[in-house]
Amino acid sequence: MSKWKIAGINFDHLHMGDNLRMAFEHADVEIVGICDEQPERMKQACADFAIPADRVFSDYRECLERTQPDIVLLCPATAEHGEWTEKVAPFGVHIIMEKPFAATLAEADQMQRAMEGTGKLLAINWPLAWYPPHRTARRIIAEGEIVEVIEVHYYDGNRGPLWHLADKVERTADDVEREKPASWFYKKAAGGGALLDYLGYGTTLGTWYMDGRAPIEVTATVDQPQGLEVDEHCIAVARYEQGLSKFETRWGTFTDPWTLQPQPKCGFVIVGSEGTISSYDYEQVIRVQTRAQPATEERSVDVLEPPFQNPVQYVIHCIEEEQPIEGPLSPALCRIGQQIVDTAYQSAAQKRTLPLIQ
Repeated sequence: MSKWKIAGINFDHLHMGDNLRMAFEHADVEIVGICDEQPERMKQACADFAIPADRVFSDYRECLERTQPDIVLLCPATAEHGEWTEKVAPFGVHIIMEKPFAATLAEADQMQRAMEGTGKLLAINWPLAWYPPHRTARRIIAEGEIVEVIEVHYYDGNRGPLWHLADKVERTADDVEREKPASWFYKKAAGGGALLDYLGYGTTLGTWYMDGRAPIEVTATVDQPQGLEVDEHCIAVARYEQGLSKFETRWGTFTDPWTLQPQPKCGFVIVGSEGTISSYDYEQVIRVQTRAQPATEERSVDVLEPPFQNPVQYVIHCIEEEQPIEGPLSPALCRIGQQIVDTAYQSAAQKRTLPLIQ
């Protein structure tokens, strides 16, 4: 019998299939239930992970009451993260919420309040946090090789959220155009848009690289194509005590970075007082400069070992070892990232620089 029972609830975000695969491949995990109000969205997961009909639900209460999971994977639309945390938390489960943290800082705080007193963990999963180049960059920073991080430059995105399914299964241009009008990704009220979808990756991992430092103010602008409710391109500049950092998100990159890195390349360039690091998504090397070695040096990325390969492994490790969630999955660190996102959103709307929202 498996040691840990996991349920997946709400399939709004296509990453549910990826997260269920992590649970399916974990030796000590049993997927005891999946739930979505639209049963057709669960068909692929049922096929991929051999989930029987008696473990498939359309009502989350019935799912939780009948399956009694230890951990729940949640993948709702961005603007519903607070609502779903409040729905699930009373059932006494640990929660892995798929990125982003929330649509607003108030909603992020709502999520943390919902977990207070439960004795359970809340983790915010950012898939970039498990990419070997970005983990390797963090190790080099922690070892002090570039000393103090003074700038983070982030550019990331993909062709758009409808161009692929779980496991990066490709869609067609006709699929994308047909689904855009109804997709929550393109609805303002649901928390759609490239800013809310992708900016938190950069601001959260950037805060991790900066050891939790927060900026003073943020200036942001977006491009919202005619006929859309939401943006597809955002540039945010954050001013810290030590200087400026830039976070840019794009739906509409020339290629998807998991097939071919577009130009600009997706990932991070980190500037320290005594060196620099470039860490790009999916690449097998990172590039480092130091005072002692100013010519750029390529280094192989670290090989990640359990329990630091994915969120399911990591959260189970924290439960078993009675440790708090740390790093970019930690709600405390994610809150700083959310502060930057909130301020960027308001800055773009008001077309002016704003102090960091508290």
